[in-house]
Amino acid sequence: MADSYDVIIIGSGPGGYVTAARASQLGLKTAIVEREHLGGICLNWGCIPTKALLRSAEIMEFAEHADQYGLKLEGKVTADTAAVVDRSRKVSLRLNGGVEFLMKKNKVDVIWGEAKITGKGEVTVAAPKKKAIEPQPPKPKKTLGEGTYKAKHIIVATGARPRVLPGIEPDGKLIWTYFEAMVPKEMPKSLIVMGSGAIGIEFASFYRSMGADVTVVELMPQIMPVEDAEVSKFAKRQLEKQGMKFKLEAKVTKVEKSGNSVTAHVETKDGKVEKITADRLISAVGVQGNTENLGLEELGVKVERGTVVVDGYGRTNVEGIYAIGDVAGAPMLAHKAEHEGVICVEKIAGVPGVHPLDKGKIPGCTYCHPQVASVGLTEAKAKEAGRDIRVGKFQFGANGKAIALGEDQGFIKTILDKKTGELLGAHMVGAEVTELIQGFVIAMNLETTEEELMHTVFPHPTLSEMMKESVLDAYGRTLNA
Repeated sequence: MADSYDVIIIGSGPGGYVTAARASQLGLKTAIVEREHLGGICLNWGCIPTKALLRSAEIMEFAEHADQYGLKLEGKVTADTAAVVDRSRKVSLRLNGGVEFLMKKNKVDVIWGEAKITGKGEVTVAAPKKKAIEPQPPKPKKTLGEGTYKAKHIIVATGARPRVLPGIEPDGKLIWTYFEAMVPKEMPKSLIVMGSGAIGIEFASFYRSMGADVTVVELMPQIMPVEDAEVSKFAKRQLEKQGMKFKLEAKVTKVEKSGNSVTAHVETKDGKVEKITADRLISAVGVQGNTENLGLEELGVKVERGTVVVDGYGRTNVEGIYAIGDVAGAPMLAHKAEHEGVICVEKIAGVPGVHPLDKGKIPGCTYCHPQVASVGLTEAKAKEAGRDIRVGKFQFGANGKAIALGEDQGFIKTILDKKTGELLGAHMVGAEVTELIQGFVIAMNLETTEEELMHTVFPHPTLSEMMKESVLDAYGRTLNA
């Protein structure tokens, strides 16, 4: 007789394992199916290890400019590539073990293998067809594996993978995805990055800090296309000062490989083609959902443009089947997956007052230098929506803490409704803004107005003071500039 559960979750990334933990807390008998490693892409190959790499790059930057802080370092600062990569892998390994502990703590069964929904309320788990990415953390001792399992509710949380362009397929040697870019055996001296979204810019920032000559090719007229145009323009200027080069409104149409280098044919909007040669090319042109081989098509689950169609509670068009996270569409962010999963399983459990997912209140962060963070409407989007707005802005150069840190480049921008004072959006570029943005996310969730923000006491000296000053600026009441 098949093992029977209230909830089976396919995929153990941030969306999957957090959903499993919450389901168990709600008294639901829960299992999670994983074919490779607990924690998914985020913990093992994405969000976490990239931040470890970027931290190494940040420390190197500080060391190279130690004299600006009154310090002297003898000799040239160099990077030990193997040690940098090893540190990032150890960070992932530690968190991978943390997920294993969470599953045990919450009495969630972990089923190892590749899952397919083979009928109503039925999941069949087989040996994985896909070869696991190396290096990978060791799997905990298997307790459950291949077989057929029953569940009242099945949640698909299979994530996404790098999008591949025809003719520019990654080969693991000269053309990389984020997998290969995460574990270089040696630092390339030159690099081409296709795509200037968060993944592309973060790797471009890391490798530039490590000394590589970096060129970013972007199809759109601005880098980080989803960000406010003013933020994007400022970030580009700062990255250019660091030596990064950009080709906007351009695309790689062809790649020629040689023994240890690639030559990209870059076509601009006027049809001209420039050849750029580099040691390696990183393809960072987006991701696509892992919807294949799950049995979704056979069961009639609606899939559009490579992602599963869901409502605000993660429900698909087929009763008893749900989808969360990257596989359920944009924004493809780990924190969206976690929150979406909690909403989904709380709705399943009948928790009263569960609100559907509001994508307008999900923050986005890019961990380059300077950092970029945002939530809500950009200035352009607010105007497109017909909103009558006030815009406030405050510069890092007028903030005491930023100056003391030696991080005085950047600004915080707020978009408010002129009539109601509603905070419609917030956009930041500068030091530690990925930590600051959550203050505005909370404010938007609480439906805070400009008056409440103005009367909130921020500690001094902090970078957070600029958040209040930006709102004050929208009303001509700035106090420190």
